[in-house]
Order: sequence, then structure tokens, then C-alpha cells
Amino acid sequence: MKISNTEFGGGYRLITLENEQGMQLAVSDLGARIVRLSVPAAGKQRELILGFDSAEEYLVKDPYIGASIGRTAGRIENGIFDLNGQTIQVDVDKTTHHSLHGGQPGFESKKWTYTIIEGHNEASVLFSLISPEGEHGYPGTLDIEVRYTLTADNRWRITTRGISDRDTLFNPTNHVYFNLSGDCTEAVDQHQLWLNSSYFAELRQDTIPTGKKLPVAGTAFDFTKKKALAELFISNFDQKQLADGMDHPFFLDQADLNVPAAILTSPDEKVELTVKTDASSVVLFTANFGDNTPEMHGQKMANHGGITFETQTAPGAEQFPEFGSIQLTAYQPFTTITEFKIEGKEE
Repeated sequence: MKISNTEFGGGYRLITLENEQGMQLAVSDLGARIVRLSVPAAGKQRELILGFDSAEEYLVKDPYIGASIGRTAGRIENGIFDLNGQTIQVDVDKTTHHSLHGGQPGFESKKWTYTIIEGHNEASVLFSLISPEGEHGYPGTLDIEVRYTLTADNRWRITTRGISDRDTLFNPTNHVYFNLSGDCTEAVDQHQLWLNSSYFAELRQDTIPTGKKLPVAGTAFDFTKKKALAELFISNFDQKQLADGMDHPFFLDQADLNVPAAILTSPDEKVELTVKTDASSVVLFTANFGDNTPEMHGQKMANHGGITFETQTAPGAEQFPEFGSIQLTAYQPFTTITEFKIEGKEE
């Protein structure tokens, strides 16, 4: 394993891991985020995710891209939830009046401490952060660790751990956007997607879950057989129209690290991404930004220029127990693992 540690601007660092197959994983202590993920494919090094060239760009253009998200990824209606018989009010977004990703600034904008762990078959960067009692209204002092591991066989593994000194909520995720074409100016519509999910969470117009689990069968959200994302984008399915794509939690048929949750294939079929997770759901967001897209590496990102696999408990779980539980009991550690397997073809 090759490891480098360089300046990333603004006092932040960029740590790059590279295995013998040429797969590179670059991460930063700004937001414990992934900045680059690339593999050799079709005769050259191909970038597989969206990102920026400096820490300052993330802070100015979009601090969520590639970042660790928390305490609670997604939205909480009106920032209100019940915990142990008490009504808790957390910070809300000034525009939507709902809590978003645990409040701002959240995990995504903080400087994390880190340790580099070197090995022969894998190398890791272990990020850690303390969220103090009462931050954005959440009870408990929360210790968080996010460990990014690159393996010799082209796997990127995220292990997230949290422990609190009081009962609280905790529903972390990573907000990486994939575009396997290597070109942010190309929409992901020609990517092929398979998803191990038979049900999704219906959303209201303001993207808050209604509490209903709807079957994907017969809808544009049915990816139980692999198909191009273009079939989604051209549909008039009402939930697709609501978001101009997907911004929805999908309930996984199997939450098992031994079973694929999703498979994404590049338009030229030179790169395949397999997602595995122990989380019960995954939020798919198809970068529905319209014309309001940022510039990346000197080029303007396309609308629908990426897709996320935000593995977590479905947003809305604080209201709807059938979605799962995001309550973190005092002094009982929570750990979740998501793994991305990359296969790049030279020919």
C-alpha cells in the first residue's frame, strides 16, 4: 500500500491510499469525507465520484458532497421527536423549517482528528470527532469514529461507530456521489442499476416521508431487474416528478454484508460498483439540481450528474417505528458497515 499525506487548503489534509492494483482512495479531515476514488479502466485512471480540488471549494460550493453526515442523516419534520417520553426540539433549516442532516454546521463541516493505520493487505484512515451535549439540541455527548479502509482487492469499506453518555438519536451515513463514466458533465442516465429493494418510502411534496412503504413493482422505482436510469428520468411517475428523479429511502430486502444491496454499471460497462451494507435502507439521490450545479475540476456538473447510496436507517424512523430505530442507548455502542467493491476492466 502506498500512502501520502498532503495539504488540502485551509489547514485541512488530504490522505491518499493506493493499492497494488492502482485503485486510489483520497480522504480528508474536513468532514471525514471521501474526495477521490479511482481505478484503472479502459486504459487510463478513471475517477468514479464527484468532488472538488480543495477544502475551500467544499465549504463554499457544497459541504455535503462526499462527507460523513450526522448526527441524523436526512430530515426530521419540524425538528421535533419524542425520546423517553420527552419532546425534543432540535435545530431546523431556516428555509424548510425541518431539521436537515442533524443541523448546521454538522459533521460535514468539522475538522476531524485522524490516525493512519498501515497494513500489507489493507490500509485505513480512522477519523474521530466528539459532538458535545446539546449540540443543535441533541442530548448526550457523542463520540464518533469513521474508518475508511482500502483493501488489496479493490474494496472501500466504511465503518462508523458511535457511543453516547445519554440516550439520543444517531443515524449516520456517507454522502458520496458516484458517476462511473469519469465525467461530471455527463448525467448518469445511461448507468445501469440493480437494487435489492421491493419497497420505498413515499414522500410528501416537501420530501418528508408520509410513513407509507410502497411497493416498487409496476413503478419507475423498480430496479429489481437491472435497467438504465434513463427509464426513471423519462417517466411520469408521481414520486419521480416530485423530486425530478429519486431522493427516496429504499428498504433493502436483505440487510446483510454478504448480499449485494445495489450494483451500478458504467455506460461503457468498464466499471462495476457493488454495494453491500448491514443498514436496513439506502437513500438514493440522483443529484436533482437542475441548472443549479457546481463547477468541478473546471467543468460544470450536469443535472443528474451523480447518484448516492446513503446507507442508513430510513429517514422518518423517529416518527414511524416500522422504518426501524435510530435511538442510541446510553453507553451502548452502535456500529454500521458499508462496503463498495470496484471492478475496473482495462479492455
